Amino acid sequence: MTALETTTASSEQVSGAEIRLDGVTKIYRGQKAPAVDNISLTVPAGEIVMFVGPSGCGKTTTLKMINRLIEPSSGTISIGGEDIRGKKVDELRRTIGYVIQGGSLFPHMSVAKNISLVPKLLGWDSARIKERVDELLDLVGLDPAKYRSRYPRELSGGQQQRVGVARGLAADPPVILMDEPFGAVDPMTRQRLQDELLSIQRELRKTIVCVTHDIDEAIKLGDRVLILQEGAHIAQYDTPEVVLSTPANDFAQDFVGAGSSLKRLSLARVSDLELRMPTTATIGEDTAQVRRRAEANGDNAVIVLDSRNRPRGWPWLRQLTGATIVDPDKDPVTLDTRATLNDALDTMLVSGHGGALVTGDRDAYLGVVDFRTVTDFIEAMQREAEAETAPSAGGTDEHPAERISIAPTDEELEQGQA
Repeated sequence: MTALETTTASSEQVSGAEIRLDGVTKIYRGQKAPAVDNISLTVPAGEIVMFVGPSGCGKTTTLKMINRLIEPSSGTISIGGEDIRGKKVDELRRTIGYVIQGGSLFPHMSVAKNISLVPKLLGWDSARIKERVDELLDLVGLDPAKYRSRYPRELSGGQQQRVGVARGLAADPPVILMDEPFGAVDPMTRQRLQDELLSIQRELRKTIVCVTHDIDEAIKLGDRVLILQEGAHIAQYDTPEVVLSTPANDFAQDFVGAGSSLKRLSLARVSDLELRMPTTATIGEDTAQVRRRAEANGDNAVIVLDSRNRPRGWPWLRQLTGATIVDPDKDPVTLDTRATLNDALDTMLVSGHGGALVTGDRDAYLGVVDFRTVTDFIEAMQREAEAETAPSAGGTDEHPAERISIAPTDEELEQGQA
């Protein structure tokens, strides 16, 4: 059974709303050429659509016209079939979540106050606001008791961005706009935040429009990818699979890049793989019993889970010294079940266990994906691709696909665990 099949089923109800742009144009005063020139497209309800393109192509301008941070010069934008010009600007923006790079938190406000800004403007009572703040902190992977009273300066960059996402979701808007939301964090934190967004979206099914300059991020996160040329002319608007396999024109081909075949690895997800189920232990469990169970299973490490089945650590047996299993109090590096195989390999490089912990909704533990499983899957993909492109019988393959074995030897894995 795959990780996706073992993930707790999420609600199929879509809480997002369709966005439609019809002939939308933006011309700034003093400029002859429009920044956005007659763009028309539909963002389906409950999907993530990634806007990607070179600097100055109009992707951020297009995004900001959806919540009227920038007013269109002409054309129509509707959300859920309703023209956005039919609402007052403040009223419109309170129904659209907005997340930007770095979270953009108010430094003099606590985490709870930052998240509760829009609900307060909407007149929610204090009990409802407190419940919503705690619910959202839990949703984005932050312990409410630990983080609700902290200030932005006491948070890491990744934690600030999580709070920014929580604030964007605070009033339960049908539409979320995100402008380079993960651009200001290190690569590993960026991957974890991307995984967090996929997990949240799997549960909430909002309509999310996200601007990025990174085609790999667009391919990973998007249900659809919009590649824009200068003036916000659409080069291609399709699913990631089609964008990679069949670029619509030379611009899309160049933007995706020559390594599109390698980028197809981003379409393969951890959920496509069989997971290993090593020994687990719960915080507070008798250490001697855990040790015996692990030794009987042939494991030299155990995965420590909390009372909500969330991974808290992956210690070696030699590190289990107390009478009972304690909380390692250090968040382990994990992968969401929808993470890419590229992400899985990156995570394993810092793991030290030759594998990575896989989680599903609300960070619930699902199992472990190991290095051998990932590399075997990649090699199978390579063989399948070669078979599809192989010449007919009797022909000559003048450009054989290069195959590189990246699976470590058993000796290398043992040295890595030493």
